[in-house]
Amino acid sequence: MDLNFTPEEQAFRQEVRRFIDDNLPAELSRKVLEGKRLTKDDYLTWHKILYRKGWIAPSWPVEFGGTGWNAVQQHIFDEECADAGAPMIMPFGLRMVAPVIMAFGDAAQQQYFLPKILSGEHWWCQGYSEPGSGSDLASLKTRAERQGDYYIVNGQKTWTTLAQHADWIFCLVRTSTEGRQQEGISFLLIDMKSPGITVRPIIMLDGEHEINEVFFENVKVPAHNLVGQENKGWTYAKFLLGHERTGIAAVGRSKRELKRLKEIARRETANGRPLIEDQRFRDKIAQVELELMALEITNLRVISAEREKRTPGPEASILKIKGSEIQQSLSELMMQAVGHYALPYSPEALDAGWQGMPVGADYCAPLAGHYFNMRKTTIYGGSNEIQKNIISQMILGL
Repeated sequence: MDLNFTPEEQAFRQEVRRFIDDNLPAELSRKVLEGKRLTKDDYLTWHKILYRKGWIAPSWPVEFGGTGWNAVQQHIFDEECADAGAPMIMPFGLRMVAPVIMAFGDAAQQQYFLPKILSGEHWWCQGYSEPGSGSDLASLKTRAERQGDYYIVNGQKTWTTLAQHADWIFCLVRTSTEGRQQEGISFLLIDMKSPGITVRPIIMLDGEHEINEVFFENVKVPAHNLVGQENKGWTYAKFLLGHERTGIAAVGRSKRELKRLKEIARRETANGRPLIEDQRFRDKIAQVELELMALEITNLRVISAEREKRTPGPEASILKIKGSEIQQSLSELMMQAVGHYALPYSPEALDAGWQGMPVGADYCAPLAGHYFNMRKTTIYGGSNEIQKNIISQMILGL
C-alpha cells in the first residue's frame, strides 16, 4: 500500500489551505485552538462560508450538492480544517439525517430538507436515547400513534446534544408493540417549534449546557414526515449509526490535539524542565501517535467504502472505539503535562476575552473542562462495550 500523497493530492491540499487562510476568521480560529466556548453563530459562520464555496458537504453525492471529492480529498479537507482551528461542522444534519433522507426518504423530503441542511437554515438534533434506553436502544418507549394525517407523539428523549439550538429533530419512535422490539420502530422528522415539545437543559461535569432532555406531549407530526416505511426505522437507525461512528473517529481533530499536546509538553514546568524531556512521557506521546496513525488508515478505508455506496460495517465500530479512546488519552496527557495547574477549573475561563486571574498559564484554563467533556466519548454513539459486541458478532460470529 502506497501511503504517500500523489502530486495531485498535494496540490489539492494547498488549494484547501489557501482557501482556509483567506476565509477562516482569525478570531474564530483562535477560540477553537485555545479551547474557548463556541456559540451557535460561531458554528454557523464557518458553515455558511463553506456553503458559499460549495464545500459544505464533501461526503454527499454530487446530485444532492456534494463536492465529488474522493476519500483522500475528503480526508485532506477534514485534516486541514481541524489543523487551522476551524469549528467542527455539526454532524446531525449533514452527516447523520441527510444520508438517511437520501437513501430512504421520498423525493418531496429530499427536495425540502436537503437544501436547508446544506445552507444551514435548519439546525438538527438527534432523538435516539431515552431514560433506560441508551445502549439498549431497541427498548425505547416514545410512542407515535397514527391519527389520520398525523402522528401523535408522547415520550421523552435524553442526552440530546445542542437541542436548545435545533430547528428539527430526527426521532426513533415506537409505532407498534407487536413482534420483536426492533420491528415496531419508525423514523420521524419533527419540527422543534411544534406545540407540546419542551427542552430542559442537562448541565455536564464541566459546567456546560451541551445536552438536554426533550419531552413530547401530544405533539402532532404530519404523516408525510415519516421517513421510509412505518416500523422499518430500526434499519434506518443502524444505517445512520454507521455514519455517526465513522465521524466520531475525529482523526483531524485528534491530530490537531496531538500537536497541541506536544506544544504544551515543550513548555517549562515548575522545576524548569519541559516534560517532553522525560523519556516515559515521550513514550506515552509516541504510543498515542502510533495509534492515531493506524486509526487514520482505517478511516480512509471506511470512507472509501462509503464512496462505493457500501454501508460501513464493523470497521465503523473499530473507528468509534479507537477514536474515542485516543481523544481521552490526549486529554489525559495534556492534564499530566501541566500538573497541578490543570486542577482548578473555572467555566468562565472558556469565554473569549476573559480577564479573570488565571491559575498557571492561560492555556491551562480549559484543560480540566476538556478532560471532563472527553469522558463521554466512549459512551455516546453506542458505548465501546456495545461496539466490541458488534465486532465479535460481525467478524467472529460469536
